[in-house]
Amino acid sequence: MQKPNQPPTPASPDTISKPAPTPAPLTINGKPYFHDGDPDMPLLWYLRDVLRLTGTKYGCGIGACGACTVLVDGKATRSCLTTMLAVASRAITTIEGLETDKLHPVQQAWIENDVAQCGYCQAGQIMAVVDLLARKPKPSDADIAGIDNLCRCGTYPRIRRAILRAAALSEGKAS
Repeated sequence: MQKPNQPPTPASPDTISKPAPTPAPLTINGKPYFHDGDPDMPLLWYLRDVLRLTGTKYGCGIGACGACTVLVDGKATRSCLTTMLAVASRAITTIEGLETDKLHPVQQAWIENDVAQCGYCQAGQIMAVVDLLARKPKPSDADIAGIDNLCRCGTYPRIRRAILRAAALSEGKAS
């Protein structure tokens, strides 16, 4: 109870009522969803905790490592830094959404070149490469070096070979 002649107690953030969020439509791996929770929730947590799509990994939480990379409207995006508000009405593709009736050429190249060592960063690596090859079907060494996803195991030589193989597979060269 407030004592007489004292200023009112300011409301705490816990007592301020906020309007209910408007459901935000989005498409994930070709399926429609609606997010009606916190618009500031990172996309990574929505994918992993709400939808149980656990292929996208938490790495650093600051967008530096790339383990959480997904495609948003076809562009490689760090999901740990991307809010649900930012992806409203957008199309998201996770590693689970790459494979349809057969392996994506990047996935096939990864297997052929035995890229994964521990495998933790690989989903993010693959998603970054899918974006690169969509923009540059014949990537140069500089284009490949521009992928800034980190691999703690240091499989960069195998990643490079796999990128070149995926480019050849995408172009229709089977050998």
